[in-house]
Amino acid sequence: MRRLIRAILETEPRLSVVAEAGTAREARDAVNRYRPDVMTLDVEMPNMSGLEFLQRLMRHRPMPVVMVSTLTQRGSDIAIEAMALGAVDCVEKPRAGGGADEFAKLAQTIVLAAGARVGARRPVRPETVPRDDRQFRRICLIGGSTGAVDAIERTLRAFPANCPPTLITQHMPEPFLVSFAARLDPLVRPRVRIAGDGDLLRAGEVLIAPGGPFHLNVDTGGPLRTRLLAAPPVSGHRPSVDAMFLSAGAIAPKVVAGILTGMGRDGAEGMRLLRQAGARTVGQSKESCVVFGMPRVAGELGGVERWADIEEFGEAMLDLATTPARAKTR
Repeated sequence: MRRLIRAILETEPRLSVVAEAGTAREARDAVNRYRPDVMTLDVEMPNMSGLEFLQRLMRHRPMPVVMVSTLTQRGSDIAIEAMALGAVDCVEKPRAGGGADEFAKLAQTIVLAAGARVGARRPVRPETVPRDDRQFRRICLIGGSTGAVDAIERTLRAFPANCPPTLITQHMPEPFLVSFAARLDPLVRPRVRIAGDGDLLRAGEVLIAPGGPFHLNVDTGGPLRTRLLAAPPVSGHRPSVDAMFLSAGAIAPKVVAGILTGMGRDGAEGMRLLRQAGARTVGQSKESCVVFGMPRVAGELGGVERWADIEEFGEAMLDLATTPARAKTR
């Protein structure tokens, strides 16, 4: 596997492989000696798990890490835990019979990870009160990508048990999204699960895009429901944040849209159009983003009404969800 990764990375002129390590001890020594900009880390290592090594690394020398994982249930669970601990991204390990083509995006992922803002992990704030006496008047739509596993958890920690109906689109493979929902549900007050087709949007429920062949849209033709749309990628992604945002255009004054850390521009155009149609919008601040890509573009297009550090992001969305509908902006 290390030979395959090296062979792929050496075709990218912006990258230089400075060291390889087969064990956690070798990895620690290589980090101290070569001071690399980025590390790829397998979740399965001899003597010490990839998770345990990642925890120690983020505590003593925070740096961008890209996890390499199998898409098994166990591999997906560990990958989600790794991203919650601070790994920038996760790529799928080639399966038996597969080839280097399954690693096609590895070099680009590492190049982009080199610019990620990685620091020591801050403790997650305690959960808020079980319920909130405010009257929520809007639904919440949240989009994220690179670095957003931790950001979404911190956002939902601020949500009460009776939070506004909430939909989340996060860029990850389908098995990772299943593991992500299963991880979040016991950690926060609202119920968190993978969205199905035709689910009613209910207070106290957070529905996550299932990924795979589907985008997660809002069906605005009657009582608000989810719609899983089997369609090509939008803005380069499936599930797509833009697809979700744009589907809610007809009910924009009843929407709060939030855009979290991530590479690229998915969600930026959808947020701009939602805001123009009367939605309230929040962007994660540059200072608290792992990758200030999607929020930056959304801000440049005029889609961001309010900026918030990740520790205040959830409360900012709840605050906007309580305010009366306003006239459309131009």
